[in-house]
Amino acid sequence: MKVECVNPFIQAASEVLDAELGAESQRGKLRLHKSAFTTDEVTALVGVTGTLNGLVLYSMSQATALGIVSKMIGQDFAEFDALAQSGIGELGNVITGRAGVLLSEAGYPSNITPPALVIGEGTMITTLDLVRLVMPLETDLGHLEIQVVLKTITS
Repeated sequence: MKVECVNPFIQAASEVLDAELGAESQRGKLRLHKSAFTTDEVTALVGVTGTLNGLVLYSMSQATALGIVSKMIGQDFAEFDALAQSGIGELGNVITGRAGVLLSEAGYPSNITPPALVIGEGTMITTLDLVRLVMPLETDLGHLEIQVVLKTITS
């Protein structure tokens, strides 16, 4: 995976989290992860197609998800109901959409799919038995990981 394909996700996440949550995020150390299993309680998946193909996962604890959605929507959420789930899906959608604009500017025009949510740590997603680049982010509301699995498509 090329660095010019990863940096847009870091930049987009920083911009969107700052705009939506009013808080800066601190980036942790990048690492690789190879597993077909989700790593946290809530994972939003957004597909990427075009000159790049793959998935972007936004993984967090349920407590972090509730904190993020409460801040985004402006009301407290005690349970991870349908509205809270929709909010986390939309967060993944907005970050990936912004990254898509940055990717296009870098010469990688791409489209994104609607987000899907996977609830439950250790849930198997069979198409993810690929190496994921994991970008940990610390926010005031908790830990969030962006996991990128992208391949460049050549014609």
